[in-house]
Amino acid sequence: MSFLTPVWSYIDALVHPVGQQDALTAARHRAFIAPRLLASLFALASFPVYIAIRGVPTPSEVGLFSWFMAPILIVYYLSRTGHYERAHVFSLLSLTGLVVSIALCAGGTSAFAAIWLVVVPLDAAFSASRRVVTLAGVLAFSLGALLLMLGQTGATPEQHGTLAGLIITATLYSIGLALGAGLLMRTSFSLLHAEADRYRLLTNTMNDAIVRLGQHGSVLSISPAAELLIGVPVNELLGNGLFDRVHVVDRPIYLTALSDAARLNEERVLELRLRRGAQQFVWVEMRCRSGAGICGKQNHADCEIVAILSDISERKFRERAVEIAQSETEHVKAERSRFMATMGHELRTPLNAIIGFSELLTSEKLEPDSGRRFEYARLINDSGQHLLAVVDGILDVSKMDTGNFEISAELFAPAPVIEDCANLLALKAKEAGVELKLRLDQGLPEVTADRCAFNQIMINLISNAVKFTPSGGRVTVGARRDGPKLVMTIEDTGVGIGDVDLPRVGQAFFQARAARRHQDGSGLGLSIVKGLVHLHDGEFEIKSRLGEGTRVTVRLPFECQSSRRVSDPVKLAGRQNRGVVTAAFERMKKSA
Repeated sequence: MSFLTPVWSYIDALVHPVGQQDALTAARHRAFIAPRLLASLFALASFPVYIAIRGVPTPSEVGLFSWFMAPILIVYYLSRTGHYERAHVFSLLSLTGLVVSIALCAGGTSAFAAIWLVVVPLDAAFSASRRVVTLAGVLAFSLGALLLMLGQTGATPEQHGTLAGLIITATLYSIGLALGAGLLMRTSFSLLHAEADRYRLLTNTMNDAIVRLGQHGSVLSISPAAELLIGVPVNELLGNGLFDRVHVVDRPIYLTALSDAARLNEERVLELRLRRGAQQFVWVEMRCRSGAGICGKQNHADCEIVAILSDISERKFRERAVEIAQSETEHVKAERSRFMATMGHELRTPLNAIIGFSELLTSEKLEPDSGRRFEYARLINDSGQHLLAVVDGILDVSKMDTGNFEISAELFAPAPVIEDCANLLALKAKEAGVELKLRLDQGLPEVTADRCAFNQIMINLISNAVKFTPSGGRVTVGARRDGPKLVMTIEDTGVGIGDVDLPRVGQAFFQARAARRHQDGSGLGLSIVKGLVHLHDGEFEIKSRLGEGTRVTVRLPFECQSSRRVSDPVKLAGRQNRGVVTAAFERMKKSA
């Protein structure tokens, strides 16, 4: 860092906000302020040294040093008001006043100071204003002519005509040079402003946001497209406003990319998330590169960085949709494979029993007694019933999955139906060593529902509870009224369900790992229950702890709709990502 850096920083701070609107105007203001302020301060600071060397100054010398206050006051005026042309007018008036004063005291046009009249129009040329240059030229020529006339009348010391003519001619020539320089500067400014307007029009019509960043990632300027992209006014993104909206996880790669772009002068491309509004985040692609080619500095790290932000939310949404679709496909394949293996086991076991015992009954070599014949026939019947139950379950799930399962509502008392279901499974519970209890509130009102579906719900739930409860355990079946709904609970002290498997319980063909270790099954029972409950506009809830037991709660309205159909009560694959996939494919159709 140069020792003059604080000086330039102070001069930059003196530039009025009007002059900071663009780099060109700011440079003009700095070019006006710096030489006048620094020269005046240096002259005033050297006045004590001058006194020490020369002794007591004369009145003219005091006046000369006092004049250096004028540039400081003019700089203060420009810094406070931003009126660039007026400041130039005041500057040329003070300069011509000084030149004429010295010339009058030192010999009119023959004085060396009179030659400074030539500088007045040239100094005004830096204002790039035709009016200021014209005023400076008229003023310098008029004062030169005034000095010449005063010399002719003897009001000033004698002068040489040749020198006076040269001064007048040089003044006229400097006026022409100043007008030409002013025209050239105005043309350059107009071309630069036209180029800036074209750049501004381009950035305003682009969907991508263009950002200029400083050395430490602070935003110097940003195009209006950022307001549409991020959803906040552009002025809120200046400074560290953009960095504050970068997702916390993405901030390290954001700063690394800016550092690499500035240090290596290479383009960096990254994808990050920017906060839009309060909580929503939008995916953007940022391409950033150092402005080393235009900043004129040898050290690339000291140059600005230009970045382009592009909205890639649609692309990210589609990529996520493809990932989810692939995951769903793999999940469906795995479910299908498991279903085939499960169904193969569920069908093969009873079929093997039917074939095996029927061969024994028809074998000529073996002649079982009547007792054994009855036992074989009973086993064949049980295997057939099991096979029929598996096929019926598959058909029920298929109907629910396609929306073709219908219910026929009728009025009946729920308590007797629940008691019948419990009595039906009482023998199975007794054989398994499981205690089966009923806790039904007295005076339960009648319910309008599909009686067969109601019966199947209770049988499936009680059967599952008994099946997965070890010997010595307990299954409690309860029913009560809760406002307009009938609440039924089936609670057991069985093997329970782990937290990982609990969200998937109720999906078709799914069995919790703890359940698979204890009992075989098709995994259709709870999925059928959930489908039937949804058909009645009911609610299904399951809570469980591994090794402690499970509590299933079913809430059914006392008045359910008759013959109601449901289009999507049970799906073979998970539902959690189905909406995302559907929405993504809808977007892809619209954009195609």
